[in-house]
Formats: sequence, C-alpha cells, structure tokens
Amino acid sequence: MRWGSSRYHTLMESPLNNTDILLTGGTGRLGEQLRQLLPGIIAPPRRELDLTDPVQVYAALARYQPKLVVHAAAYTDVAGAEQNREACWRVNVDGTRSLVRGVLEHGAALLHISTDYVFYGDRGHYREDDPVGPVRNYYALSKLVAEEIARTVPCHLVVRTSFRPTEWPYPKAFTDVYTSQDYVDIIAPQIATAVRRFADIPFDTLHIATERKSVFELARRRKPDVEAGSKHDVAVDLPSDISLDISRWQQLALDWQS
Repeated sequence: MRWGSSRYHTLMESPLNNTDILLTGGTGRLGEQLRQLLPGIIAPPRRELDLTDPVQVYAALARYQPKLVVHAAAYTDVAGAEQNREACWRVNVDGTRSLVRGVLEHGAALLHISTDYVFYGDRGHYREDDPVGPVRNYYALSKLVAEEIARTVPCHLVVRTSFRPTEWPYPKAFTDVYTSQDYVDIIAPQIATAVRRFADIPFDTLHIATERKSVFELARRRKPDVEAGSKHDVAVDLPSDISLDISRWQQLALDWQS
C-alpha cells in the first residue's frame, strides 16, 4: 500500500465507517453533496471548525478522533483571489497547514481535494505524475502549495478534480478553454466512492473528472441558450487546456466492478 508504517496499516485494518470520517467544507458545493452521499459523516460547521483558527482545528480533531479527514474546504474564487490574496492564502495554505499539523498529531489519514489548476494548462491530458506548474494565477499557486503540505501526511491521497454547480450559473461560457470538469452532482458520487474505498487505492494522487470538452460544451448541457465567450474577456490568466488523464481512476473503477 502507499503507506509503509504499521501505524497506518492498523488505522485502516477494519472497515471505514462514515462516522470515522471528518469532512471540512461541509457547507460548500462539494461538501453538501458528500454529506448526502455519506450519511453520518462528521462535518462540523464553520463556527466549530474554522480553518483559519488553529485552536479550533486541533480541538475538533481531538473531539472527534477521525480515522480519515477529507479536506474539501477551500477558497475557490479564481478571479477573487487576485484581489483578495491574503484571504485566499489564509484558507488554502495556512488553513491546510493547521489541519495537517492536527492530522499528524492525531495519527489520522488525509484525503485532500485539489484542483486541475496545479498544471499550467497549455496541452491538456495531464497525468498524475506529470510535473506541476508553472502556476497561471494566485488561486493556482495557493492550491499547489496546499497539495505539497498535504503530502507531508504519511497516509494521504491527493484528489485533483474540478466541478461546477448543478446548473450553469453564467450567461456565457468559454469556447477556448478545454477541461475535464463536470457538474458537482456528477463528480461528487465518484469522490464519495474514493472516500469509501480509500484503503483500497494504491496511489497517493488521483485524477477524478470526466472526458475532455470545452467549457462551452459543458455549459450547453444544462443551459442550452448559453452564449459563447472567450478567456480573453476576463482579467485573470486562464489555461487553454487543463484536461486531466483519468485512466488511473477508470481502471480502479473497473477493478472494483470485477
């Protein structure tokens, strides 16, 4: 398995119950879906587990003693991060650092939700072991640093993914940005499966997404009247092709079905 210490073999030697799992970001877009898909999962509200407050983070881990922490909380406003860099860094980097310190102290495992934006996004079809960077924007920088912090947990899984709300929220969509992202109700069940099968995944990095398409093509699936737009219409630097190779995840799914 991907963790060598007997400490983590012992941690995962019995079936993982939902009540053994603590979720950050439970009121977020992905978190709400995961709470429905994983009934009983521990999802403290922000007033109890504020990532920007290390004391709260440590207290919550001490209180619930989870075997696995699913870290889904993040600052995700890509454009907003350019103007609010301090807030973005405080959540994505400082918050992840506090959480990881607590996870290490309590001997838990970590499933960290990351993003396709850790890649430059000029060629697409990125595999898990492809070199990351250089970053396109400040959000990407914060998530790349958070990934590296998460990897200090001996028993970890970094899941790179990307998702939209259940309905396309904008009047326009980019025709010149290619992606593997999908709607959250398509992505969340796959991530829930990765959570359930955490101990059966022999990798420390996994891409969970769907097929390559333009953002415009994705938007038209649920908003047929969406207008065509260009990444050059916005102020933040965006990739041209950030699609992910998902063959590793597809093979795991096939293996589990057999």
